[in-house]
Amino acid sequence: MGSSYRQFCPVAKAMELLDERWTLLIVRELVIDSRRFNELRRGVPRMSPTLLSKRLHQLVRAGVVERQTDGKEVQYVLTAAGRELRPVIEALGVWGTRWIGQIGDADLDPKLLLWDLRRNVVRDAVPDGRTVVHFNFPDAPTGTRYWWLVITPEDTDVCDVDPGHAVTVTVTAGLRRMIEVWRGDLSWSEALRVGAVRVDGPEALRRAVPGWFTLSAFAAVPRPVTVTPDSR
Repeated sequence: MGSSYRQFCPVAKAMELLDERWTLLIVRELVIDSRRFNELRRGVPRMSPTLLSKRLHQLVRAGVVERQTDGKEVQYVLTAAGRELRPVIEALGVWGTRWIGQIGDADLDPKLLLWDLRRNVVRDAVPDGRTVVHFNFPDAPTGTRYWWLVITPEDTDVCDVDPGHAVTVTVTAGLRRMIEVWRGDLSWSEALRVGAVRVDGPEALRRAVPGWFTLSAFAAVPRPVTVTPDSR
């Protein structure tokens, strides 16, 4: 538990646990069914493994998460108390989408973007067999510009080095623009029309790519209308 607010208010008591750095993001990952330690790490790629382990221990001790073991495999699952946090996470996501629209350069994380895309593949939409989507972000920091999603009927892998398979299509975009597409700030069709995103490959596959992924769960959240002096 974090530092006590020394208030009997239930909001204060809840926040003693939940407002510690990264804690609610770990709950977010558990809500969307990440269960293994490495899965959780990939959902919070800038969090150290040591701190992740510490926060999980706190959540287990608080009765929000249960640590389950099956032989050598360890999984973390939400308890009944943890599952009640789902609407809290969803409400925060809706509110953040609607009212915190700006994202800074430091927020542009290609590791998180590819992990989000990986867990939102529409398997029935991709071609049969192995599909390899090569992502190229020319404006990303050196070492994070090239990514591959290797989609098979069994699983989807995220690779930051060339896996050696034939590439099905290549998606080239500014990192911010691709994140805006994922968030629903910019539609696939508009991004392709203005050249913010380019897809290279056979024509039928190029046209199909937007349908291979669902967008963020918050992509459809209505944004507020900005009132300008000329619109009065």
